Amino acid sequence: MLKHIPNLLTISNLICGCIALYFSFHNNLVFAAYLIGLSAVFDFMDGFAARLLKVSGPMGKELDSLADMVSFGVVPGSVVFHLLEASTLSNFAFAALLIPAFSAYRLAKFNIDERQADGFIGLNTPACTLFFISFPLISHFQPSHFLNQFIVMPELLLALTVLMSLAMVSEIHLFSFKFKSLKFTENKLRFSFIALSLSSIFAFHFAAIPLLVLLYLVLSVVSNYIGKQASY
Repeated sequence: MLKHIPNLLTISNLICGCIALYFSFHNNLVFAAYLIGLSAVFDFMDGFAARLLKVSGPMGKELDSLADMVSFGVVPGSVVFHLLEASTLSNFAFAALLIPAFSAYRLAKFNIDERQADGFIGLNTPACTLFFISFPLISHFQPSHFLNQFIVMPELLLALTVLMSLAMVSEIHLFSFKFKSLKFTENKLRFSFIALSLSSIFAFHFAAIPLLVLLYLVLSVVSNYIGKQASY
């Protein structure tokens, strides 16, 4: 029975994604964002549970990618589509399809790329998704926040759609949140970023999410640079 727990968590991720897609088509982007946040929790838990129970395998890896394609590929594309469709750049709404298209390529690449066993090459799909689904949450709950004046700009949203899609298939090395152990010495960067994320979200609420995703990219680049310098 224990060996099925990770797959059940993955399927829970998929179900949340499917329901989120339903609500996105009914223009309830806030509730869709909540469901994708829950999908992200299940996505983290399934990998952690598989490593903890030592039941990792090719079946779980493929199932995880299929679930991620819905929750972190199709759904964010749908959210951005509706945001663009409701803006002055409604004619460019179909540019949002870049997100599921590049997500599919990124997930397929991840499954066959042996270099990504302990980290990511290119922005992972959950991070890209959290970046975009934070927009309707900020607009709805924090309309007076300074970020809101930027995220409501359709030109910026269109540019970010292209840039984040390209980031998913880039050769940028990013640290992952895969914990092989809970030792602090082996996970300093992960624990530090998680602590910073929790404190930032507590302090700045949804507005912290897109900034944390950008910080994740910056920290990964800096960490890689320091690692290369130390190896010389």
